[in-house]
Amino acid sequence: MSSNHSATANPGPLGLCGFALTTWLLSLINNGTFTGDNVGLVLAMGFAFGGTAQMIAGMFEFAKGNTFGFTAFTSYGAFWWSFALFKVFFASTVSASFVGWYLVAWGTFTLMMFIGTLTKPRALQAIFLALTITFYLLAAGDFMGNHSITHIGGNFGLLTAFLAFYLAAAEIINESFGRTVLPIGAPK
Repeated sequence: MSSNHSATANPGPLGLCGFALTTWLLSLINNGTFTGDNVGLVLAMGFAFGGTAQMIAGMFEFAKGNTFGFTAFTSYGAFWWSFALFKVFFASTVSASFVGWYLVAWGTFTLMMFIGTLTKPRALQAIFLALTITFYLLAAGDFMGNHSITHIGGNFGLLTAFLAFYLAAAEIINESFGRTVLPIGAPK
């Protein structure tokens, strides 16, 4: 074992995979590839992998003293729980414009987190930039009742999911090989 290898596992890939997989599935609905009739699987993923696994990853980031990782994974885990609970219990009683505000609030939170990535690896910056755009596009689609904008937001969501999977893969593969196989872009 190398001297710079921590005895504590990196919770980042778990959280990133939970985020990426759930975002990927929802984005396939948002971009129009599948209809909203398929949202049940997204909700199950939102509770289990997107929500719970990210919250677990966030708690382990807390234990490691990583404020950014703790805040990101715990918050987006809570996002998936809130989204799933909303769809299960309240979707028929909430206006599209209020859902738009929900997405604006998450977009604004994500913009704050993006600013927090500016001293971190480029791959992480790309995830938060794409996610910020995704939230704002989805909000605009809800505000305007414009499915074309929602579909574009869904495509940005797919990009976000791909970027999160890439960073998760890089962290796992680079650690496994003990060298950089998949670059993540040096922090500033």
